[in-house]
Amino acid sequence: MATYVAVPQPQATGKSVTWFAGGMAIVSAIALIKLAIHLYADRFYGYFVDELYFIACSKHLAAGYVDQPPLIAFIVRFERMFFGDSLQSIRFLPALAGAGKVLVAGWMAREFGGNRFAQGITALATLMCTGYFAFDHYVSMNAFEPLFWMGAAAVVIRIVKTGNQKLWLWFGIIAGFGLENKHSMLFFGFGILIGLLFSEHRAMLLKPWIWAGALLALLIFLPNLVWNIQHHWPFLELLSNIRKSGRNVQLTYLQFLRQQIELVMPANAVLWIGGLLWLLFSRAGKPYRLLATTYLVILACMLKMDGRTYYMLPAYPMLFAAGGVALEKWLAGRWLHWLKPIYAAAVIAIGAIGAPIAVPVLPAPVFIRYMEAMHMAPPRIENHRMGPLPQFYADMFGWEEMTEVVAKAYLAVPAQERQQTAIFGGNFGQAGAIDLFGKKYGLPDAIGNHQNYWYWGPRQYSGESIIVMGASRGELEPFWKEVTAVGHVYHPYAMPYEEFEIYQCRGIKMPISELWPKIKNWR
Repeated sequence: MATYVAVPQPQATGKSVTWFAGGMAIVSAIALIKLAIHLYADRFYGYFVDELYFIACSKHLAAGYVDQPPLIAFIVRFERMFFGDSLQSIRFLPALAGAGKVLVAGWMAREFGGNRFAQGITALATLMCTGYFAFDHYVSMNAFEPLFWMGAAAVVIRIVKTGNQKLWLWFGIIAGFGLENKHSMLFFGFGILIGLLFSEHRAMLLKPWIWAGALLALLIFLPNLVWNIQHHWPFLELLSNIRKSGRNVQLTYLQFLRQQIELVMPANAVLWIGGLLWLLFSRAGKPYRLLATTYLVILACMLKMDGRTYYMLPAYPMLFAAGGVALEKWLAGRWLHWLKPIYAAAVIAIGAIGAPIAVPVLPAPVFIRYMEAMHMAPPRIENHRMGPLPQFYADMFGWEEMTEVVAKAYLAVPAQERQQTAIFGGNFGQAGAIDLFGKKYGLPDAIGNHQNYWYWGPRQYSGESIIVMGASRGELEPFWKEVTAVGHVYHPYAMPYEEFEIYQCRGIKMPISELWPKIKNWR
């Protein structure tokens, strides 16, 4: 039979400690700092390549897309409707989600029995986490993913503490929307299932409420599931293509684990490793041991499947919280009390040194000098030739300049021919940039063959006249009679593969309806 453990709330001077006096005032202040950092950093660089694509997806709302579930497109559509298309507008909710991570992490430390230091150091660790600095800076599924994982973990904590099985319904709701945000929510759900099986709470699996919650999650996820079935699982095809292409950097198990320390921030390793051990082996952590099992199951899955290192990031706030409680208890003695401010200072100092690598608080020329002086660089995720900036930053440069070059070529086309001339993007960043910046240059929306742009098709264009980005002359000549260079795209800070010739192609050799299936680019 399941055992439910009621963990007492922190007490002070014999009275119940209020939300803020108990440490949440500190947590809230750190959350505001997190928000302010991201709002400040928006001024230096431009739109990230994925943001251009998500903006395009928000103009084509659907139950699914080749490379993600639909929630991110709806989030961006909401931002554009109420705030506009500016960088500050579309990045406000990710920044807010980052502040939310800090609040949830601090709250979990409180629920684990932590007092002010545990809550504060948990919030500080979440603030200074290198991976969160990166992903909370721009709009993507990754900014919101930890809120879904940790929201579900928070519900599990409450179920363990109160024994209220009806809370599994809330778990199901959070998990369902988490699946609509990113399919990786399946790994967290699987981890919780295994964690329950191998814990004292396995009897919960015999209760109806957990299965009712699972049904709720399925119902919420159902539109995307049906879309994938109807479209023959394009997401799985995409993953297969990526693996075959060799695009991702291959890591050994040891390299993967080392990069966890780098992504989470080295000083934070004390907390997340300590938190994992506290959950696994301490008496106080025993009621929540299933969360440690969840983390280990997800880690095993990522190692086995050669997952990208950042796929583990959504799991760390709960380990920070557990580690904060463990550290607080360990430093409770008078002779160790002095280590608390020293460790907090180390988290701030080491995190601040690495922060410019993850969030663009420095202008590009200053950042390049900083990176060289510190001999630092973010871990590489993909195999590409690099320029002066890491890929994450390089992908924020050159998009409007590229659009200007395309506009000159497009406006040079005779007016009558121009009305039937399509603009083709070789990847979703190129096409998305035309869609976002092109209006002020008099350009139509782009077509393309990359990811969901392929589904959106050639629209009304016949292909008789088309301006193409991101392809070589040799790739184009088999399909068009005339291929003419009409411009050159280059930006010193952009990715090297974003330097290319722009071609105008005339006289298509086959109907575009026959050409389109041949050029699908899902990778």
